[in-house]
Amino acid sequence: MLLGCIADDFTGASDLANTLAIGGMATVQFVGVPGRPAPDSCEAGVVALKTRSIAPDVAVAQSLAALAWLQRQGCRQFLFKYCSTFDSTPDGNIGPVAEALLDALDAPVAVVCPVFPATGRTLFMGHLFVKDRLLSESGMEKHPLTPMTDPDLRRWLRRQTRGEVGWVPYDTVRKGADAVAKALEAEATAGRRLAVVDAVADEDLLTIGRAIAGHKLVTGGSGIALGLPENFRRAGQLGGRQSGYAPARGPGVVLSGSCSGASQAQLAHYLKAHPGLAVEPAALMAGKLSVESAAAFVQQRLDEAPVVYSTADPARVAQAQASLGREAVAEAIEHFFGALAAHLVEGGVVRIVVGGGETSGAVVTALQVDQLHIGPQIDPGVPALAATGKSPVRLALKSGNFGTVDFYEKALRALGSP
Repeated sequence: MLLGCIADDFTGASDLANTLAIGGMATVQFVGVPGRPAPDSCEAGVVALKTRSIAPDVAVAQSLAALAWLQRQGCRQFLFKYCSTFDSTPDGNIGPVAEALLDALDAPVAVVCPVFPATGRTLFMGHLFVKDRLLSESGMEKHPLTPMTDPDLRRWLRRQTRGEVGWVPYDTVRKGADAVAKALEAEATAGRRLAVVDAVADEDLLTIGRAIAGHKLVTGGSGIALGLPENFRRAGQLGGRQSGYAPARGPGVVLSGSCSGASQAQLAHYLKAHPGLAVEPAALMAGKLSVESAAAFVQQRLDEAPVVYSTADPARVAQAQASLGREAVAEAIEHFFGALAAHLVEGGVVRIVVGGGETSGAVVTALQVDQLHIGPQIDPGVPALAATGKSPVRLALKSGNFGTVDFYEKALRALGSP
């Protein structure tokens, strides 16, 4: 294995794996820290953790365990992948995990670059944008778990870290890879081991990729990986191996747990032609809605590819959290979707499209999947996936804000046929 990656959620892991596979690396996504060696054919391994919203000390411990396993696989470079909207709170764990990885690798500096231009995530003057809006005005400020109220990544990250945070401005990036490399060296010399790097287009990410060819640690969104495969290719280390993905034939369903604006629009579009079952937190927690009753609803409508969803307006979600408890609501919904997915697979469902990072993590964990082979891209950041393990199903794991309005139909087609 050449490149070892640690992702803080499951959709982010498949997003990154998609980027690396398109770049020509034989890529495998692992669910949690594996208990056995990676396949010999694997050039890039992505360890999917579920650490985005947990306590920093627990996230650090899990990330270091993933790093140790990747080191044993012989990796030459490591990437810590977080969301392109930098999902975290001021007490969040992006900073602590990045610093712990730097320390473990004895690395002098690492870039911080969550940019993903294909989905409108750009970084300028150290501020993160979503399309034409600052992050704090993009709707992410209403996120139920990680509301992003400050687009200044240096200021936000400084609240999570021990040391000062550096910055490489856009005019330096435009001067080329050598200029970026020198700027990063200067940040390291000044003791700023994490450096936010501006980028607004794919070509900027390719420039940054060339500049960090020799870096032990890289951090960012999936876009930062655009330039990494070429470094290994230029060194003659890639073998041109093919993906192990193949589509499946059989029933398909959609499980939507994201409450983002994009997910709400996608759900509304899908419900025009497909039946759906809403998961209301109060009904779920009162026992009025069960996994068995939801599974019966789906089984009766399998020919119509139904959707089960907790997707709702953020105001309604906030109201439910206020009355029932934020942690309790999140845990109940995640457990429900995981148990439902396992029940449906036992009943013959072979294609599952999942909306939302937390929901995706719950589903993949419940299905006891250990590896995911990367298939064709459905939309930017979302590939089709072939699972191995106890449940060899086909999956699409969509981050809440990703995908076009007709994503769910496209995803089911990419996973196979009825």
